[in-house]
Order: sequence, then C-alpha cells, then structure tokens
Amino acid sequence: MPFYPPSWVPKLPFDPPDHISIEHFMFDENYGRHPLGYSKSPFTCGLSGKHYSALDVKERVDFLARGLAHAFGWKPNEGSEYDKVIGVFSVNTLDTLPLAWATHRLGGIQSPANAAYSAAELEYQLTNSGTKILFTCLPLLSVAQEAAKKAGIPEDRIYLLEVPKALTGGKEAPKGMKTVDDFIREGSKLPRLEPLNWDSGDGANKTAFLCYSSGTSGLPKGVMISHRNVIANTLQIAAYEKGYRDTKIQPGTQSDYTENALGLLPMSHIYGLVVICHASVYRGDGVIVLPKFEFTSYLQAIQTYKINSLFLVPPIIILMTKNKETLAKYDLSSVWSIFTGAAPLGKETAEDLQAIFPSWAIRQGYGLTETCTVVCSSSPADIWFGSSGSLLPGIEARIVTIEGAEVTGYDQPGELLVKSPSVVLGYLNNDKANKETFQDGYMRTGDEAVIRKAPSGHEHVFIVDRIKELIKVKGHQVAPAELEAHLLTHPAVNDCAVIQVPDDRAGEVPKAFVVKSPSVGLEESDRMLARQIQRHVEEHKAKYKWITGGVEFIDEIPKSPSGKILRRFLRDKEKESRRAKGAKL
Repeated sequence: MPFYPPSWVPKLPFDPPDHISIEHFMFDENYGRHPLGYSKSPFTCGLSGKHYSALDVKERVDFLARGLAHAFGWKPNEGSEYDKVIGVFSVNTLDTLPLAWATHRLGGIQSPANAAYSAAELEYQLTNSGTKILFTCLPLLSVAQEAAKKAGIPEDRIYLLEVPKALTGGKEAPKGMKTVDDFIREGSKLPRLEPLNWDSGDGANKTAFLCYSSGTSGLPKGVMISHRNVIANTLQIAAYEKGYRDTKIQPGTQSDYTENALGLLPMSHIYGLVVICHASVYRGDGVIVLPKFEFTSYLQAIQTYKINSLFLVPPIIILMTKNKETLAKYDLSSVWSIFTGAAPLGKETAEDLQAIFPSWAIRQGYGLTETCTVVCSSSPADIWFGSSGSLLPGIEARIVTIEGAEVTGYDQPGELLVKSPSVVLGYLNNDKANKETFQDGYMRTGDEAVIRKAPSGHEHVFIVDRIKELIKVKGHQVAPAELEAHLLTHPAVNDCAVIQVPDDRAGEVPKAFVVKSPSVGLEESDRMLARQIQRHVEEHKAKYKWITGGVEFIDEIPKSPSGKILRRFLRDKEKESRRAKGAKL
C-alpha cells in the first residue's frame, strides 16, 4: 500500500515543466518565481556584506553565459550536455549558483565537488564526470591544479571564483588567471545568445547537475540530476511551506513573505544546492553565504543579517546545545525556524535546543541526492521530535520488509521506497547500481523507516537508520542513531558514534566511540567514565541496546561535510584493532 502526503498538504500549483532549463525557471516569473524586483538579494556574503540584487544576478548570469560560450565555442542548441561539463571545486561563493545557471543557459552541466576533497578524490570526480573546465577558489587552487593535471585538464582551463579576502591569507591570484568577473565583463560586450529551443521532455531527460553521492561503500557515484528534478523539488518545497509562510505576512501588506536564510552548508551538497540555493531564491528569500563553519562568525552573521531560518546539520546543533554561554553573547532573536537534515537529529538533542530557544520551530527533513533532496519534512505547524515530518506534495512512498513484503500499517519497519518527479535519472555509467536502486518507478533508499500517526493525526515518517548499519543483537535490530542521540545527553559526551562489533553469544553488539566533553577532568579515569556512560544507556534503554561492546575514547568522530557520521571508517579502525589482538572479526 503506497503512502501519500496528508490531506492538509496542498497539491503542486502546476506540473513541473519538462521543456525548460533551471535557469529559465529561476528567472522567469511566469513559473511562480517571486517577482525579481521585490526579492531580497539572492546571495549576500556573510563576512564582507557584498551582494547583488536579483535583477543584477539575472544580468550577471546572462553575461556569464555569453562569456563562457565565446571562450569555449559552446552554443546553446548544439552538442550534448556532456560536451559542456564545468567542474566547481570551491567553498561557498556569491557566484557558485550564477555559474551553474549560466552553464544551464548553454545546455551544459555543473559538477560540484566537495571542498574537503583531496587531490586524488577530486581527480576521480573530474575524470569520471568528463569535466572540461574547472572553477576553483584561491584557498583550494593548489589542490585543484594537482587534480586537474592528473585528470588531463590544461592549466589554462582552470578559473577562479571570488572569496572574501579573509580566506586568502593575503595571497593574490596568479597573474593572468581569469575569474568569473572577467567572463562577465567580456560577456557584457558580446551579442545576446539564441534561446534554448527545447522540446517537451528535454528538461526531464537532460542532466543539469552531476553530484557525487558518498553512499555507504565503494567509490562515489555520479548522480545525474535533470533540470526537471530540481524544478520539481523546488516547487514541492515551496508548495508544502507556503501555507505557514503566509501566516507570517504582516497585516496590511500585499506582498508575499520573504526572509533571510543561512547559506552555510556546502553548495556542493544536494541539501545546500537545492533546499537553500534554489527553493529559497525562488521564493524571494536572501541567502547569507558563509564559506566555512566557524562558530562565532556563524553566530555573528545571524545577529548582523537578522537571519530568520537556519539550515543546519546535527553536529552544529549539538555544538549549540553544549555552548549556551557563547550563544548568550549574541542576539539570535530574529530566528524563528531551524531546519536540519543530512543526518538524523535525535529527539533528545532537539529537546535540549528547544529548552534554550522555546520559540524556535525545530524542524527536520529527509532526502537524498538520488531524490534531488527533500522527500518529507516537518511543517512548522506539525512538529514531532524524532520524526522527519510528512511527505511533500507529489511524492508517493512504500515500505517494504527485507523479505519483500509490503508494509500496510503503522509502526512496521522496512526499507523506504520513493516515487517523485524529483527522483533522478540514475547513476552515470553504472548499470549495476541503477538496476539495484531504481526499480519500477521507485528509488530504493537503503534506509529503514516506519510510518507513524502523530498526535495531530497526520502521518509522519521516521527514519530509523541505514539498513546496512543496523546492529542485529540476538535478532533484535538496534539503530546506531538512536543510541547516539541518547549518549549525547550525557554531560561527559561531546560527540559520539556507535557501530556493531562481533559477539559470540549475541552475534553483534553495539560499541560506542566517544569524544569527551571539555568539562571532563584529567583526574577522571577512562575506565570509570566509560562505565558511567554505559550505565546511562542501561538506565533508559532495553537490555539488547546496551553498549556491551565497550566505550572507546577518540579525539574526533569522522564525518562528511554535511554532518553524516562515516561509520565505515570506525568499522575499519575496529577491524584493524581486533586483527592486531587476534580477536574475532
């Protein structure tokens, strides 16, 4: 039995168009975009204050497309999109998305790469994606040059995006190296481009972004995201949240509500790319761009720019709950909503944050690169801690057990399958992964979920954990995320991760890796502290969830830039340790 959005969720205002580019959709007011002249500046640098109006951004995109077309001989209606792949390896900048939209104006692809990548990781993406041109930033230039050389990209095909001077360490760009602004200046003197002449279906079948999904094992896979995929999820988010946003319109005004949103999360990650950079801009909001996370500059930006909605990941929320004294130094009164995704936010952590900020709407969403982001989300009017909210309009979901049986009721776990116009085209050159992941119109998420009825009476989706990461204790399934959320409530735990380790009697048992809180005194022994932490779980959880695999203290929990715990690194560490001791693997 498929599950659908609750009755209160509105329908999409129109079918996501399949004959236009993302660039057309984002700047043509005929598709519901907030009027350009009444929108906030789409992107404002949170460090320097530099910004461009929405109308200026539209013009910059046009000029940039002309400059790119002239430099590379690209024409909007000639060649495949795979002949026009532009790689972006940079921290967040004001021109990251305008560069993408200019590329789309030419019928090309942007392939954003994680700014934390090593040269080898970047080389793999450049080679796999067929990147022809690379834009980077001064702080990452040496890594970009090393990777590009090995990927066969000439040095004169590497260009710069501008970053605040505070990030450059006083360095100047190499003499003669072109920047986005150079392309825009050149493009402003060139004739207009011919329009994209797309037929029905072209927007649904042509790739706009090649994003690389980390997955749980193996090399990252290139995810082919179409123009219609991004357009669809932008419309789904806007429609889902419009009713509540309308309640925030000031009495006596005629215009729609707009606000300032935090643009801290990487624009290379699907969460930052679609939820923040497309949905927010489409609705006329301003995105306050921060190039990297630094706790005090993050708080200062909220205060300075009166940010209303914070788009975060759980590690930042955890940091906030454990640094109340620092929070008290800043005026955060402009904030009314936080939205978290990319990794589960524990109920306990949400409650801790709510205790500090009782008026905040603490919301959680769920999605994947392969669903071009949001599948379900908490409505500000229907929040249930621990839940990832309700399905967005136009989304259909199924729950299927490991044995393949269809789940038709509440509180019955199984793999979540999703059907949506935002589900992507597939993985680039990977037939095996495509057959495993995309079946009968559904995307197999690999995540275990349950549907529950909230106190409001509406159906909510709870994501339990990655199926491959669930711990099987005497046949019982234990979700690492549940134990991690509980461990974080212990005052001695600053951060943590839980994995499975072998056990002769139980098959597997949970083991915790813990980063100690700075408040832990040097005189406290690790053995005594570990036992206190284990007892903390034993006092609140069923016996099969106890941390009987032990507690190991480490300096840092390995995580992706989006905040996802990289448990596979801890599993590898554990295997090496057990191998060295001659223990069972």
